[in-house]
Amino acid sequence: MRWLALVLLALIVALQYPMWLGKGGWLQVRMYDRQVAQQQEANATLAARNAALDADVRDLKTGFEAIEERARAELGMIRQDEVFFQLQQGPAPAAAAATACSGSKAGTTRGCANSRD
Repeated sequence: MRWLALVLLALIVALQYPMWLGKGGWLQVRMYDRQVAQQQEANATLAARNAALDADVRDLKTGFEAIEERARAELGMIRQDEVFFQLQQGPAPAAAAATACSGSKAGTTRGCANSRD
């Protein structure tokens, strides 16, 4: 009777092994599910990128505003009848000195170019 129980236990183990560890088993299915989830995330980001590119292509095909915007932003082009002004970023040196002197207290204007001594 004892050997019959061992044989049945061995049979159960032999039947369970492919389900858990064999080809197409539970562990492999979990691994494939993770891979599918990762691929779906990658596909979603690529689909969003493709949608943005498709919108850009439609804009460039249908309107001149998009072409003009790209030419201005990426190539620095201007129209033939426009005048281009380039502004400096930093404040002028004279303006910086005037700002420094205007912030001083009354009666202590030493060192300023426009002080009244």
